[in-house]
Amino acid sequence: MAAQCVTKVELTVSCDNLLDKDIGSKSDPLCSLLMSSSDSQWYEVGRTEQVQNCLSPKFAKKFVIDYYFEIVQKLKFGIYDIDNKTVDLSDDDFLGQLECTLGQVVSSKKLTRPLVLKNKSPAGKGTITISAEEIKDNRVVNFEVEARKLDNKVECYDYDNDGSHDLIGIFETTMTRLKEASRTSPAEFECVNSKKKQKKKGYKNSGVVGVKLCQVVKEYTFLDYIMGGCQLNFTVAIDFTGSNGDPKSPQSLHYISPQGVNEYLSAIWSVGNVIQDYDSDKMFPAFGFGAQIPPTWQVSHEFPLNFNPANPFCAGVEGVVEAYRVCLPQVKLYGPTNFSPIINHVACFAKQAIQQTTASQYFVLLIITDGVITDMDQTRSAIVNASRLPMSIIIVGVGGADFSAMEFLDGDDGSLRSLTGEAAMRDIVQFVPFRQFQNAPSQALAQSVLAELPQQVASFFSLFKLKPPHDPSPS
Repeated sequence: MAAQCVTKVELTVSCDNLLDKDIGSKSDPLCSLLMSSSDSQWYEVGRTEQVQNCLSPKFAKKFVIDYYFEIVQKLKFGIYDIDNKTVDLSDDDFLGQLECTLGQVVSSKKLTRPLVLKNKSPAGKGTITISAEEIKDNRVVNFEVEARKLDNKVECYDYDNDGSHDLIGIFETTMTRLKEASRTSPAEFECVNSKKKQKKKGYKNSGVVGVKLCQVVKEYTFLDYIMGGCQLNFTVAIDFTGSNGDPKSPQSLHYISPQGVNEYLSAIWSVGNVIQDYDSDKMFPAFGFGAQIPPTWQVSHEFPLNFNPANPFCAGVEGVVEAYRVCLPQVKLYGPTNFSPIINHVACFAKQAIQQTTASQYFVLLIITDGVITDMDQTRSAIVNASRLPMSIIIVGVGGADFSAMEFLDGDDGSLRSLTGEAAMRDIVQFVPFRQFQNAPSQALAQSVLAELPQQVASFFSLFKLKPPHDPSPS
């Protein structure tokens, strides 16, 4: 499982026209922030300062929160008029509250709620590794490093595979000095080893580092793209092949229990609840494949769950669930299990999106299936083609089938190739068997399948040098 994408976000809270609960003066508001933990219990993250006699406060104290894309993080902002010195808020006047998710906050194009979001990048130490072969004979070397890591001191080492690197020397610089460098007037720095300088009388330096060109290029993060206006477009594809079993039978994977659930519905809810916060209209296309559909009863590998090809969209995750429930008794489960038609369908829209000059849209296809793919060669080609588009594919395997072929499609080792030998440009498939999460918390499935998505989004747009539609920098 991939490491979670963790970013610190800083929330600043302000309010307008609060209720005035004080007599003879204005309210003295304070904001308390609660978050919902994985077991749905609310806990307090912190409180702002109290602002005296103010109905439109702009609180100075900020809330800093770990942001996880793959988790639905519920927030509750409570505003209270503080009239005493007790810690308990139950004896203070309640002025109102706002409930939302952190995903809704970061994906808001205009924050109509009284919230301001800023991204905080954790500081770190940078390392540039250049092999001995690269630097002999004064060879010119190109490298990339985060700009903030090139200010002040730069240490140069002779690299050893066992980690016992030998210090060559140290020099100091600034980004301003580096940016002034040019091919005709390079910035040169003496690399000095203080120990050698103490020991050797005629020692001047251990070499000179020359910089002939320094370009500063902004590298956008996933949050930059989302806050800058990028939409995540979510499509669902459901396996209606005969191997699922008769939906009327309790043994069927499509059997809906008296509690109203099955593995297909659980996967839709789990993944959809996270993704929906990043799509402004929350209208999701939902398709089925592998069934005979009315009125001709021809097998289709790409039919809308609402049987409306002109408008296959469902209103929110609830709409997808309802369309699935209504569709199920109207089709005949059949086969085979072909993935390539629905992958190519979504890829067509992703291809249109890449014609735009900004990172405005990214497509996420969720395929829920019970069995082995029949059109493996065509599916491999479809995935390789889609790897060059703003698109990711999530496959959830339900039931107890052998999913080894699915693991092959999840090319984490970069081995996925089409039948003609063409390699995927990047890994865009994430597969998990649902059975691994049957006894896990409800959000565990989404955490697993969505963990790689932020990096996939950011790396694609970076690869094609596409910027967010709007400047995500806080004003």
